[in-house]
Amino acid sequence: MPATILVVEDEPAIQELIAYNLKQAGHQPLRADSAEHALELVRTALPDLVLLDWMLPGLSGIEFARRLKSDKRTREIPIIMLTARAEEQDKLVGLETGADDYITKPFSPRELNARIKAVLRRRAPEMTDDMVEIGGLRIDPASHRVSAGHDAQAVPITLGPTEFRLLHYLMTHTERVHSRVQLLDQVWGDHVFVEERTVDVHIRRLRKALEPTGHDRLIQTVRGSGYRLSATPG
Repeated sequence: MPATILVVEDEPAIQELIAYNLKQAGHQPLRADSAEHALELVRTALPDLVLLDWMLPGLSGIEFARRLKSDKRTREIPIIMLTARAEEQDKLVGLETGADDYITKPFSPRELNARIKAVLRRRAPEMTDDMVEIGGLRIDPASHRVSAGHDAQAVPITLGPTEFRLLHYLMTHTERVHSRVQLLDQVWGDHVFVEERTVDVHIRRLRKALEPTGHDRLIQTVRGSGYRLSATPG
């Protein structure tokens, strides 16, 4: 699935090249030429991943990463550091600051895309196109299809776009209890202001769509906490 990726890079040519390659890979790039500009963008909406240059005018990339990791709202955003500094100690500083990966310049677009995919698969699996199957329920983000069963016996399941995103998020984060607020942030976006009961409405719609194949049982209500998707009936 396309990810929104914030590119924090002060060199226009490099920023343009990265943004172009991200678009070619199906992602949506956001651009900032300074950490201060990047902080403004992050306050407006959370990106799915940050590509962060170490050497920036004003606030450094390392300090920007520290600020993201110290804020509850932004600490889970994956960060890939981009830098010409190749010394082992520099890499350790970047990783200890909270970066998920570290790429030294120059790098190829193929390497960058591979690193992005690896970090998203590890930190934000809902942003990848990997097929997911749990208890005979299969979701394919690439073709935007949901089915129950296998091969010729597979039964297609029709979902609306919100129910699809909700199911995909739950299936890529199984066995965890998600509060309504967490689901709103992750599925609707943290700057979309809708009531918490909206989640309940879409959970009901999702369960109704899954009921004919018996997969509505995968989605469990955890009283007083929220919802969980589990292959083990609750």
